[in-house]
Amino acid sequence: MFIFDAHLDLSMNAMEWNRDLRWPVKTIRNSEKGMVDKPDRGKNTVSLDAMRKGNIGLCVATQIARYVKPQNPLPGWKSPEQAWAQTQGQLAWYRTMEDTGDLRQITNKKQLQAHLIEWENDNILTPIGYMLSLEGADSIVSLKYLEKSYEQGLRAIGPAHYGPGTYAFGTDSVGGIGNKGKALLKEIFRLGLILDVTHLCDQSFWETMDVYQGPLWASHNNCRALVDHNRQFSDEQIKEIITRNGVIGVVLDAWMMAPNWQRGVTTPQSANVSLRQMADNIDHICQIAGNVQHVGIGSDLDGGFGTEQSPYDLDTITDLQKVPELLSIRGYSAIDIEQIMNKNFVQFLHKHLPE
Repeated sequence: MFIFDAHLDLSMNAMEWNRDLRWPVKTIRNSEKGMVDKPDRGKNTVSLDAMRKGNIGLCVATQIARYVKPQNPLPGWKSPEQAWAQTQGQLAWYRTMEDTGDLRQITNKKQLQAHLIEWENDNILTPIGYMLSLEGADSIVSLKYLEKSYEQGLRAIGPAHYGPGTYAFGTDSVGGIGNKGKALLKEIFRLGLILDVTHLCDQSFWETMDVYQGPLWASHNNCRALVDHNRQFSDEQIKEIITRNGVIGVVLDAWMMAPNWQRGVTTPQSANVSLRQMADNIDHICQIAGNVQHVGIGSDLDGGFGTEQSPYDLDTITDLQKVPELLSIRGYSAIDIEQIMNKNFVQFLHKHLPE
């Protein structure tokens, strides 16, 4: 089945993990044997080859670079200008992959439809389509930089990532959006960007809902009712997204799928984390909505973790093809499953991308 993945940090892996994503997953793993600088070395799950084999022909691919103020203990860049420059290096990688014929940027409805038709007819030679998103807005030095990003093809943006940010507060922090956040939201609306509410802390989320009326989604988020952590969305937040005709991409980071996960201690096997929990989250959102129209896949695979923090029955991103059967067992119809695996996000883009 064709799969739309709403969140992949492809350029981060290429530029910061120094992975040639044109290589097969096993080749990348072999190249990282003995490396200990990151906990997921030799345990990656994503490559362009694996995406193609898994019929993941379209994704939302990110730029990401955090600016951290002096009192912020999180890793990141010391100025927004440096963070901006980092995102530009990531953009250069995407452009180079377009030159090699491996990727194709999607910025409007016409390109989207043409890509889907071409992929269906020949998914061997067709480049993998990607739509550009910015995860965390701290690299936006000023609002004129957001317009620059739009001109470069940016079509979605999340105001915050982890911790306190310039425009909003994110995961594991508490605070509102302030005047800068409100100004950013106004510019997002003017440009016609998609607002990604993933990572917004509760206060920033609800303040955003008070002032923003444009299109929104949550590219990679799970349900707080299943794992009680501020990174997840409460049922009330999920209902708000549904009311606004948004879509939520269910994520595969194991700590978001198992209560009381301890990093470096808990394993997917010890916590019994499998793709079944992805189906649990999908089903929970569908039960809240009363339909299948508001949920999809936002795997976040290789988003700073590998198989050590992924479902134990997933070796590579190709294994997303196991999800339809899990949904079928739960009584979802073939039409329902196709909506979840690709159509909800694709239809959202058909509605909100420029002509």
